[in-house]
Amino acid sequence: MTTLLQPGRISPLRKVPSHIQRPEYVGKKSPKTGESDVKTPEIIERMRIAGKLAAQALEEVGRHVAPGVTTDELDRIGHEFLCERGAYPSTLGYRGYPKSLCTSINEVICHGIPDDTVLRDGDIVNVDITAFIGGVHGDTDATFLVGDVDEESRLLVERTREATNRAIKAIAPGRQLNVAGRVIEAYAKRFGYGVVRDFTGHGIGTTFHSGLIVPHYDDPSLAVTLEPGMTFTIEPMLTLGTIDYDVWPDGWTAVTKDRKRTAQFEHTILVTETGHEILTLP
Repeated sequence: MTTLLQPGRISPLRKVPSHIQRPEYVGKKSPKTGESDVKTPEIIERMRIAGKLAAQALEEVGRHVAPGVTTDELDRIGHEFLCERGAYPSTLGYRGYPKSLCTSINEVICHGIPDDTVLRDGDIVNVDITAFIGGVHGDTDATFLVGDVDEESRLLVERTREATNRAIKAIAPGRQLNVAGRVIEAYAKRFGYGVVRDFTGHGIGTTFHSGLIVPHYDDPSLAVTLEPGMTFTIEPMLTLGTIDYDVWPDGWTAVTKDRKRTAQFEHTILVTETGHEILTLP
């Protein structure tokens, strides 16, 4: 089995050109939360732009995932891609987070900080990137295969993508928000995968995390009915083993307790009059 991940060296903060609008939380300890779950047509239009840009940034970073590349280099690529297009990388400075995207390798469930760790043949890595432009956020992530990956890991990644897509397909006005978690959990159980409970999807718009919670497991107590104009992320994290985790001393990096692998995919979703729209397509 591959050796366990260790924290690497984090490079200095990357600069964002001064003309680029910052989210309100930059330089503060905690962000504002709370906005309407249902967005105005004008905010939705801006979110389409932010979502598309985030998706293009993810695609660009993904092109550079390969053995021998550091996660810090992936961060540089994502950072420069967004800044060159007038967007702010939402994670940079969010609650003190030091980088412009998250890179979660192998046993890292989420929030891995890019550093001088070198990707190795056989790794899997999730890249989570969010664009802030026009006063709104677009949030997306995907898990990439690094070189020649074993069958068990490849299937985990493929099925996590499928679980995400199935949950998105179930989104329609009049349904309960918990339909997403029910679909994900039912699908994951077929393969004996764990479904992480403590990290969830979230409402998004003018705020990065609005306060709306989107569980990826079946939560019958969740009494939220989907309405046209609602925007939120669906981002399940599936594991080969336990869903219990440890957090590194950096306060961000969450790793599975049994150090087995985990994968994740994410899209920002809009509920429409007839169903849904994925806002984070390139």
